Amino acid sequence: MQRRAQREERDQRAKRLNRVLVCAAAVPVMLVAAGCSSDSGSGESTDKAANAAASASASPSPTVQAAAYGKLPEPCKALSKKTLEDLVPESKSGKEGKSDDISTRAGCSWNSLDNNGVKGSQFRWLNVSMLRFESDVTRGPADKQAQEFYAKQVQEAQAVEGAKSSKSEPVSGTGDQATAVRYDLKKKEGTFKQQTVVARVENVVVTLDYNGAGLAGDKTPSADDLMKDAKKAAKEAVAAVSEANGAGGKAGGEPSKAPSGSPSKSASKAPSKDASGDPSEGASQSASKEPAAKS
Repeated sequence: MQRRAQREERDQRAKRLNRVLVCAAAVPVMLVAAGCSSDSGSGESTDKAANAAASASASPSPTVQAAAYGKLPEPCKALSKKTLEDLVPESKSGKEGKSDDISTRAGCSWNSLDNNGVKGSQFRWLNVSMLRFESDVTRGPADKQAQEFYAKQVQEAQAVEGAKSSKSEPVSGTGDQATAVRYDLKKKEGTFKQQTVVARVENVVVTLDYNGAGLAGDKTPSADDLMKDAKKAAKEAVAAVSEANGAGGKAGGEPSKAPSGSPSKSASKAPSKDASGDPSEGASQSASKEPAAKS
């Protein structure tokens, strides 16, 4: 009996030992399987990252339609000699405005004082400014930028401080779009009749300012006559822009793929004060200086 019990006890110990060995052998198999599974997932993740990178590199760079006009005319030659004789008859020459890039922004101004002594004087001031925009992937197409600046210029002309009897009207036959703004400015020297014509042709905005005043008791010029002359000069300046870019008026070239230097700066700021400052202020200052020099 005692030996039977001992034998049964040995058999039970042997069975327990077999179970332990089986379990121990199964552990490496599970670890190997887990390791394979982990390697497989890592490989799939790497493949996805590589595919994503390849797809990104294959995507084309953003482009934008090229600007129609690539340059500006010489500002002081944008108006014919005949036009200058009609608008600023006493002017000897134009004064070119300051610009860091004349192909992007340019301007010219003329002063005229017809001094008749005790009978008074007739003063005229004419200014032409041009701003050209370049297509840019950040700012957008050049003509769209020009449209936005055109609208801003018109609004500024309509909101001049101290302006009286302000009127606005569209102008036909001058570029792609044009607006004329007129108003009166009373200064100590007299009443200045201001005429501003803002025009856009493709990616260029032309702003023409023309004003006149009768000084020292001379009669005030007709606003209608001044506006007629201003519209004529603005149309001529717009035509000069197109002519500077060839018969078709297109600069050509491939669409711009990256932001450019000078055109980007020009898109963010208007011409310098010498080229297109406050016309009424400029006229008033000139009027106050010129008569004294001539008398």
